[in-house]
Amino acid sequence: MTYKADNRRLPLLWRTIFLLTTFVVLSQIVIYIWVGHSVKGHFEEMDAEIITHAAFNWRQRLSDLEAQNPDTALTELSDPYKVNKDKHLHSSALDYDLKTVITDKQGQLLSTTPSSFAHELGDDFNLITLWQNNAQQQFVTHINDRHYRAIVIENEQALSLIALPIDVHHQYLVQFNRQLSLILFVITLLLVSIAALSVYWGFAPLATIVQKMKGINPERLDERLTVSDMPLELRPLAQSYNLMLAKLESNFDSLSRFSDNIAHELRTPLATLTTQTQVMLSKPRSLEEYTEQLHHQHDTLAQLSSLINNMLLLAKTQKGLSDSQRQPVDSEVLLTKLIDYFELIAEERDISFEKSGVFGLLLGDNSLLQRLFANLLSNAIYYAASNSVIEIQSVTTSKMATITITNQLPEPLAQKEADKLFERFYRYDKADQHQAGAGLGLSIVQAIAKAHSGTVSIRIKDEYYFEVTVELPSLR
Repeated sequence: MTYKADNRRLPLLWRTIFLLTTFVVLSQIVIYIWVGHSVKGHFEEMDAEIITHAAFNWRQRLSDLEAQNPDTALTELSDPYKVNKDKHLHSSALDYDLKTVITDKQGQLLSTTPSSFAHELGDDFNLITLWQNNAQQQFVTHINDRHYRAIVIENEQALSLIALPIDVHHQYLVQFNRQLSLILFVITLLLVSIAALSVYWGFAPLATIVQKMKGINPERLDERLTVSDMPLELRPLAQSYNLMLAKLESNFDSLSRFSDNIAHELRTPLATLTTQTQVMLSKPRSLEEYTEQLHHQHDTLAQLSSLINNMLLLAKTQKGLSDSQRQPVDSEVLLTKLIDYFELIAEERDISFEKSGVFGLLLGDNSLLQRLFANLLSNAIYYAASNSVIEIQSVTTSKMATITITNQLPEPLAQKEADKLFERFYRYDKADQHQAGAGLGLSIVQAIAKAHSGTVSIRIKDEYYFEVTVELPSLR
């Protein structure tokens, strides 16, 4: 189910573009609303200032007329000629095309400025209603399909409407919003296109890695990516890719050598059996000769059987251990039994064992652990110098047990040469291959240690001391 869900997901390129587009569009919407609101607020503030100034002049003019002659003040204020003659109202009307409407308290129209404005009011115009709804407050109204910002002024005798046409502002805002929308759309398109191109170029090195991975085959495992040519963000990926190829090349080479070595190891005893059998069948032999030849063939078959068993053991340990196989194993009892067994072999070369430290309980399979330490002790005896001591030291904690086996070598050995001892079918003593065995001893040790979630390492001290350290899970 998870695999199918992953297949339905958008490619990384389109997901990046989608997220970026969403962010840019939302940002542009916010900018559009903010700019539009700011421009509209600017016009409203400017119109409100004009209306406020005109209303102040209107009240001032009315106060002056009432002071001169209260009975004729309204008549003079209603006379368009006199109104336009006033320097304050005339300048306002001239600059901003202000409209005025004067009615009595009953709503009877007295005058308009200009006079033609009376024809635009319409039959449904009612200044009293406007006054009741917007007393002394500026408001926006529609007169003859035109937009006006207006204010209604009341005195004892009449109501006065001062209106400022704002259609130009509305038209400008409509055009401005269209242009702003177009500009923001073009900017969004450019940003998304640039982002898409940038993401595509940014992912181009990934395409190089993909092509390299598609071209992986046994003949081209030595090819590597040039890390310095990669962007900084992709250099860890390129380094990991090169490391992976290096491991693949090493493992493939090891597998090739393993195949060649196992073919050689199987071919030699089989060829020996075939040759011996053909020789014995070439002419009649005595009973003693047949018996001796059967003993030789038995030894060869035992060698073959041991090789096959070792290979099966390696295959088995590669799969790891199940929980049922992990049991407490007393390391001291296990090593004491093995030392008792190998002492007879070691005495022939005057080699002795010395055991020290704290030996605790190991968590693992008893038979596999016995095989692990048996191989280590056997190798230690084989490579140790005569009249030397094999030291076995143990340090046990609550989680891990570290057991170190150290023996003295008759000849110096380099660390580089010692590290090769873990390779399958590798023999250090190539002059005496029969005694050196098939070269699987330490390979089996390493495989068993890994199966127990442990490690094994070799260290050469002062060129003459061979030290093998095994770390295994413990139960202390």
